[in-house]
Amino acid sequence: MDDVHEDAAVRRTRRAFWVGWGLLALLKLGIAWRLPLFVDEAFYWQEGQHLDWAYSDLPGLTAWLTRLGTALFGHSVLGVRLPFLLIGALLPCWLVRLTAREFGPLAGWRAGLWWLLLPLAGTLGLLALPDVPLLLATLLCLDACLRLLRRIDWLGVGELAAGLLLGGLTHYRFAAVLLAGGAALLMLREGRALLRQPKVWLALAVGVLAWLPLLGWNLQHAEAGLRFQVLERNPWTFSLQGLRLGAVQLILVTPLLLLAMLQAAGRGLRDPRPAARTLALSGGLLWAGFFVLGFFADRQRVSFHWPLAGQVALLPLLPWVLSGWSRGWRVAAHGLAGLGLLLALAYALMAATAQGRAWAAGHGFYPGNFSDWQALAQQVRLQQASAPPGTRLLAADFKLGAELGFVLKDPDIPVLDHPLNRKHGRQAQLALWGLLQPAPVPSDQSWLVVANPAFAGFADEATFAHWLSRQLGGMPTPQVVTVDAGAARYWLVLRPAAGVQPATAAESRPGAAGVRLQSGADR
Repeated sequence: MDDVHEDAAVRRTRRAFWVGWGLLALLKLGIAWRLPLFVDEAFYWQEGQHLDWAYSDLPGLTAWLTRLGTALFGHSVLGVRLPFLLIGALLPCWLVRLTAREFGPLAGWRAGLWWLLLPLAGTLGLLALPDVPLLLATLLCLDACLRLLRRIDWLGVGELAAGLLLGGLTHYRFAAVLLAGGAALLMLREGRALLRQPKVWLALAVGVLAWLPLLGWNLQHAEAGLRFQVLERNPWTFSLQGLRLGAVQLILVTPLLLLAMLQAAGRGLRDPRPAARTLALSGGLLWAGFFVLGFFADRQRVSFHWPLAGQVALLPLLPWVLSGWSRGWRVAAHGLAGLGLLLALAYALMAATAQGRAWAAGHGFYPGNFSDWQALAQQVRLQQASAPPGTRLLAADFKLGAELGFVLKDPDIPVLDHPLNRKHGRQAQLALWGLLQPAPVPSDQSWLVVANPAFAGFADEATFAHWLSRQLGGMPTPQVVTVDAGAARYWLVLRPAAGVQPATAAESRPGAAGVRLQSGADR
């Protein structure tokens, strides 16, 4: 390609990137404003209201970001998410800069476009999840290593230290990024030379400091967080269910883009340039490692997002590979990736509206973790108004405690000792906050209990009702609240103190025969 044509291609691609970046940022902002908090987001908000260096499930950074967002932008779902949206908008720009420095401006803008089109990367920041700062830390470390391979300077050392610091404060999963990156450097002659530099070890020492709060928390609390992340959530037995992760990646990355990434990893390993080999090794090892881990690790919780850091490391190599494809195949790859992104955004948009959630429920894929928590909270307020004086609110599990806590602006709603708390590694944290209510609950106190029998993890509603009755020391007939046109059902149980009769009692039973209290979304 001659200089004139290359300059024209750079201008066209740059314009396409900024148009796509702006449209995607506006669309994500609009969806984030309307989408109810995901249950994990609500718990990170709750952690942010109890500021600490580390928590039972994660280091502190995700919670700190939710606290910062609500402090700067107000108590709202958008306030919780804005720091993550801003980081998510920054990341593709950073990738453009990294790629352009190593492989030229045209490759930089094209790599940025692929970031926008990659479904998981394009939607990054829509939810307030640790994957957002984790990707920032990963990109900082990659950029710093490539810079230091060119020349050892304090700017690169500082960037590496910042990336390591952010990663250690974000998630246990950043250890996989360190292992893959470290292995890649050790496998390269230039990488081994880099690791002999004292300035690089200074950055590594700063990175070690980031893990001290998490280490201290685990030492103080019988390794509860480490045991959950490493032992309790992972069976560590081989299962062919791990193939599901590969199948999900085929869908989420889209088939042609997945093929291009694998080809990029293979060609990058044979490239004489240290930057290409470093990216290919880092991304390939991380992606392959998580794929193998899928055969032995957690099969009950979402894990399809784990390899994203490895995919991002391969994005700078994509333009080089795709330039060798025919125009038809390139168009098809762009089209499939764009379709995947649109489907991901469409799902989020559907979950953001009551009508969309009701439609999804009618077609068998109701997004239960995005229920209409405002409508549920409205019914809780009505019940509190008619309850005996001094009645305390009690949530059956950590999910309801966090979601209702956010809507009611109360981060200290006590929670029952529910199996879900342990399944998601939140039991120790609730106990540390003094919010874990032992069974049976005190009989000298009136309680309004909110429960979700559908997502309780029990065999059926009768089994759950029996468990709840034992927790409460007997259970009055619950009132049934439905939201999203009946797609989600909740129980409100008014358990008065001994010798106290409730002012009102709606006669309903668990199941279809119960009284249906309509929420505003149902009317």
